[in-house]
Amino acid sequence: MVRLVLFDIDGTLIHSGGAGVKAFARAFQSEFGIHDGTERLKFAGRTDVSLVREFFSHHHIDASAKNFARFFEAYLGWLEKIIGQCEGGACAGVMEFYEALNAAPAPPLIGLLTGNIRRGAQIKLQHYQLWDKFPFGAFADDDEERDRIAAVARQRGSERLGRPLLGEEVVVIGDTPLDIRCARAIGAKALAVATGSFSAPELLEHSPDWAVADLSKINVAEILGAI
Repeated sequence: MVRLVLFDIDGTLIHSGGAGVKAFARAFQSEFGIHDGTERLKFAGRTDVSLVREFFSHHHIDASAKNFARFFEAYLGWLEKIIGQCEGGACAGVMEFYEALNAAPAPPLIGLLTGNIRRGAQIKLQHYQLWDKFPFGAFADDDEERDRIAAVARQRGSERLGRPLLGEEVVVIGDTPLDIRCARAIGAKALAVATGSFSAPELLEHSPDWAVADLSKINVAEILGAI
């Protein structure tokens, strides 16, 4: 049976009205004087650190620790300002699915697996009253590569469970092909939801275990292996 369920954030748990992308753009502009810094970046499923590194490469900016710190300090400040100005909320079915996980006869551990840096994830989820529902997770602070972030999330779940988790005991829920890929990287099952920028048919091309329009369209018992 599944003992750990890991949630992506953007497009899976919440829609933030583009607050993250807008905050990236404002930070690129305010710190580096680039007015179209997000136009060449594809955000879906990516990590914050990899996106900033790509931006630095495009604009021939030194990818130094100092410049990363400079960017992220500005980004977090902009994100806190912008998110309250954007329309957003939990994705369809999220709250009911979360409650059903906790009501299961053998409820799994529930955590985050996200390309957001931790503080960015906190700002987004706190705005929608969701942060406290996730006692642990793995973030872009842990590693720049999504697949390795997944390994960190599984390890933290294992530590909480008190034994090593098998890949088959883990489900990763996400809205992009990269979420499916990182699930496979740790041997986990993948539940793809079409609440982001990819349709269910597009997600099915990447062979997830399940692909649904949103989390209201699947039975938690099926995910946990009870039926």
